[in-house]
Amino acid sequence: MRKIYIGILLLVMGFGSQAQQNIQFSQYIFNQLSVNPAAAGNKEDWYLNATYHQQWSGFPGAPRTGAVSADGLIRGDENDRRVGVGVQLTMDALGPQRAYSLYGSYAYRIPMDEENLSRLSLGIGLGATQYSIDPATFLYTDANDPAIPVAAAASIAPDARFGLYYYNPNFYFGLSVMDLLSAYTNTSYSWKGYKFETIKKAAHIYLTGGFLLNFSDNLKMLPSLMVKSDMKGPINIDFNNFLIIGEGGKLWVGGSYRTGSSASIMAVFNAPRFRLGYSYDMNMSNLAGAGPSHEISIGILFPSGRNDDMDPRYF
Repeated sequence: MRKIYIGILLLVMGFGSQAQQNIQFSQYIFNQLSVNPAAAGNKEDWYLNATYHQQWSGFPGAPRTGAVSADGLIRGDENDRRVGVGVQLTMDALGPQRAYSLYGSYAYRIPMDEENLSRLSLGIGLGATQYSIDPATFLYTDANDPAIPVAAAASIAPDARFGLYYYNPNFYFGLSVMDLLSAYTNTSYSWKGYKFETIKKAAHIYLTGGFLLNFSDNLKMLPSLMVKSDMKGPINIDFNNFLIIGEGGKLWVGGSYRTGSSASIMAVFNAPRFRLGYSYDMNMSNLAGAGPSHEISIGILFPSGRNDDMDPRYF
C-alpha cells in the first residue's frame, strides 16, 4: 500500500485532517495585502512584492510557500485617489498536497484629515483556490497499487475575504476575515473507488497593528503585532520589532516571536523604490528537530504620479 512522506503525517496529526492554519509570512508587514484586502493601494504607488518561504529546511515534505502580488491606486484626482486595487497569486506545497490561490482585492480609502495623511480603508477580496494531490510524491512498495493515482487530482473552490485598515504616518491598525467560504469547500477526490482528502484552509480573523517611534532622522523603531485565530483552537500572536537605521529607512534589523511556534531574525535592505529582505526562523514547537526556516522577499515601487518628496511609507 502507499506510503506518504513522514512529514505530511506529522503535519496532519498537528493540524487535524479537515482544516489547517492559514499560510503566514514572517515579513508580512511589507505586504499586508496577504492578510487584509483593505491594504490595497496603501503604499500610494504601484507596488510589486514577491516572497518565498521554505519551512523546516531539509525535512521531507516540509511546507513551501510562494506569493507574488501587485497593488496600487486607480488614477483619478491627485487629491482624491480613493480606490485601491490588488491581485495576489499564492502557491502552497505541503507534502503531496498543492494549493494555488488567485485573489483580486478592492479597497475604498476614506480620507480622515484635511492633509490627506490618514486613511480608513474598507476592502473586499474575491478569488479561488485549486487544491490538488501530486501522486509523484507518493512512495510505495507495490508498483501496481490501485490506490495510487497516475495523474494529479484537483478541485477548485471559490472564496472571499473582507477587511478594514486604518493608517497615518505613525500608526496603523487592521482587522480582516480571511477564507470566508472555507466551510463550504470540498477537497475530496476519488480515484478508482479510493477517496483522497487534502487539508483545506479554515476561516481566520486577523488583527494587526503597529506604531512608529521616531528617535532621530536616522534611527526609528517599529513595534507591531499580529493576532490570528481560526475561532476553534488557540490564538496565535506574533510580536515584532524593527530598528530602522539610516535616512529614509535604508536598513531594517529586527526579530519576531510567534507564540508556541517560532522566533525569527530579520534584516531588510531598502534602496530607492527597491527592497530586499531575509528572515531566519527558529522552530520552537514539538518539531524543533525538523530544522530552521528561511524566507526571502523582494519589493519594487513603481512611480505613479505621487509626490516623490513625501515621507517614506513604513507600513
